[in-house]
Amino acid sequence: MSAIPDTSIETMTAHTSLSDFLANHQRLFLITGAGCSTDSGIPDYRDAKGDWKRTPPVTYQAFVGELATRQRYWARGLIGWRRFGRALPNATHHALARLEQQGKLTLLLTQNVDRLHQAAGTRNVIDLHGRMDVVRCLGCEQRMSRDDFQSEMLEMNSAWADLDATDAPDGDADLEVQDFSSFEVPACHHCGGVLKPDVVFFGENVPRDRVDAGMQALQDADAVLVVGSSLMVFSGYRFVHAAARMGKPIAAVNMGHTRADALLTLKIEQPCAQALAFL
Repeated sequence: MSAIPDTSIETMTAHTSLSDFLANHQRLFLITGAGCSTDSGIPDYRDAKGDWKRTPPVTYQAFVGELATRQRYWARGLIGWRRFGRALPNATHHALARLEQQGKLTLLLTQNVDRLHQAAGTRNVIDLHGRMDVVRCLGCEQRMSRDDFQSEMLEMNSAWADLDATDAPDGDADLEVQDFSSFEVPACHHCGGVLKPDVVFFGENVPRDRVDAGMQALQDADAVLVVGSSLMVFSGYRFVHAAARMGKPIAAVNMGHTRADALLTLKIEQPCAQALAFL
């Protein structure tokens, strides 16, 4: 009989370790990131070292302060939304939904803005960085669906409708256009204000109520599981740092470096779906 390849042994050991971790902790605080959604066709931001793979996302200050930035952002988003808005949950989302069905989650806190955890059936979710399927007015706080906003942009910019581009993270697209000055950006119907995706941009603070709700759920948990996140952004890392101060065990499933490596009880360096397949 031929020997089992080393990679299979490593896989079996990793699955057993994660399975044991989940079996030994009945109230999990779950943090997820972009690695959960790559199998759904949504690119992630960082490489295995935790460094940017591409130019960092637009900042809140640039988006609010410059019409040219908003024109570029929404022109690229017009193309990117066509696929991002139709993305479906993958095996990772369904595996994590299974944990909730088993009664093992105090909360799923996601850094993703794609709502794919909810689409897979998970109910108790905090969208830490907001949701891309909603557009918010910065003036009067009115909200509209991203699909309706997409239709309005297409009506105003029909010449852009047939353009295509490579997908980029979070509904962006690498549109090979140099001049965005002709792109018309719809204004709020109620007050004429600036419309922005209802997500937290770099340079913007996560709403306090989300942080407080997450910390309360963390208090009630007996362990933390991180899936598909390098935790390089402080908004997610703060929960792992708090868990370590509380003495709670922390496991992570992530390919490559995480900001919390020194705090981890268990680390599984495998693609998310592979590591969670036993669920």
